[in-house]
Amino acid sequence: MLLELGGARLLTDPLLRNHLGHLRRHGAPPAPAVTRALDAVLISHLHLDHLDFASLRRLPRDVRMLVPRGAAPMVRRQGFSRVEELRAGDRRDVAGVPVLAVPAVHDGHRRPLGGPKADTLGYVVGDERRTYFAGDTDLYDDMAALGPLDVALLPIWGWGPSLGSGHLDPAGAARAAALLAPRTAVPIHWGTFFPRLLQHYRGDRLIDPPYEFAAALARLAPSVTLRVLAPGETMALAP
Repeated sequence: MLLELGGARLLTDPLLRNHLGHLRRHGAPPAPAVTRALDAVLISHLHLDHLDFASLRRLPRDVRMLVPRGAAPMVRRQGFSRVEELRAGDRRDVAGVPVLAVPAVHDGHRRPLGGPKADTLGYVVGDERRTYFAGDTDLYDDMAALGPLDVALLPIWGWGPSLGSGHLDPAGAARAAALLAPRTAVPIHWGTFFPRLLQHYRGDRLIDPPYEFAAALARLAPSVTLRVLAPGETMALAP
């Protein structure tokens, strides 16, 4: 996601290329303008689909990188000179916009098994207009304390036919929305990357999650407005 708030441009967990191992992108790649004039990049955790070195190499090495505690050595080895580690509760100012690191319940190891480990984070960006980027997370009780929120960017699926622990499926994301009570919920982390061969057998996982999320949201958090964005689509915050 590219967030433009208060004049600041922040890019979250950039995965900019069209393939990652056995995964292939479905839909158009990100526009080149996405990576221009960035004030910061927010990294939520070390997993390959969230911290992709090939994608980071498309960014200027002097861009400010906000990363979880334990991730800085890996990112600095890629040539980035402005790397700052955060733990949950830490706050930074980015071009006049506050960025708060918040907890995420997710595995923090770099794959394959035995790789380095770092914290897992989400981020709340903004002050008067507040946007929550969840990264990858499971539900946790203190989510309710993150509000008030204008927008919650909530993962609703992943890159395969099933989900492991530490993720939100459509029903879990709707429960998170009920806890967070944002004005608007935007489902993310779905319909973009998928194993090439499996799309012919489980292609429903590329299409159905936002519909399932919409149905669960209507039951569990009917006051929350839903905005479903296709990859590459944008939305403006309502006044």
